[in-house]
Amino acid sequence: MVEPQVLQDDPHRRVVRIGDTVRRPMHPWSPTIHELLRHLESVGFPYAPRVLGIDAEGREVLTYIAGESGGAAWSRVVEDAGLVAMARLLRDYHDAVRGFRPSAAAGWAASTGEFGDGHLVCHGDFGPWNLVWRGSQPVGILDWDYAWPAPALHDVAYALEYVTPFRDDGTCLASLSYPAPPDRRRRLERFAEAYGLTTLPDLVDEVIAQQCDVWLRALRLAAEGRQPQVAWQEAGFLDEVAERIRWSRANRRLFE
Repeated sequence: MVEPQVLQDDPHRRVVRIGDTVRRPMHPWSPTIHELLRHLESVGFPYAPRVLGIDAEGREVLTYIAGESGGAAWSRVVEDAGLVAMARLLRDYHDAVRGFRPSAAAGWAASTGEFGDGHLVCHGDFGPWNLVWRGSQPVGILDWDYAWPAPALHDVAYALEYVTPFRDDGTCLASLSYPAPPDRRRRLERFAEAYGLTTLPDLVDEVIAQQCDVWLRALRLAAEGRQPQVAWQEAGFLDEVAERIRWSRANRRLFE
């Protein structure tokens, strides 16, 4: 018998690997996410886990994608090769879901799920830590729980917050693997161009707007008693996010 390997041991979400499968808790919105993942499988998108079913403990069973993720992934986007590859992967994903509309009535984790003009199913949490890396190439996308209908630019702006990054020099050097303060404007433009934006909209404003949207959503979910947002609020993490937004506004010259 294969012993489970704990991948995440949060009280509200224990994730384990068993052989070549990953077992994760089911949520009310899981049927919608499973429909999304099955759509990606049907169109031959190779970077998403496949849904294998529900196990005897009521957990979803997904295929395991080998590689590095989580904290180890931050170093992968410091160099241009990883930055560009991440942008192109995001574009490939968006191309794979254009026109896809789920039929499941389960809804989404943190959204009413209404599709507006030009909306597609965004990943919703497209950061380096949620990609599986082999060297400088991302080979998989993890943690689809926050997928939701939104303009594609939401995912672009969300990713840009973390890969530009919208963080101070001290954080970049101490925590994000940068050997020197990054050229934020160049990195922002490089990612946008690799994604395929032929014109650069007001991306700095877009990033700050999505920072605010994600923060307000987390506050709302915490007020509703949802996890992990309650734990984030109790630990002071949401106050740190508010401070990051203030920093972005005060230092926008670094990106323009």
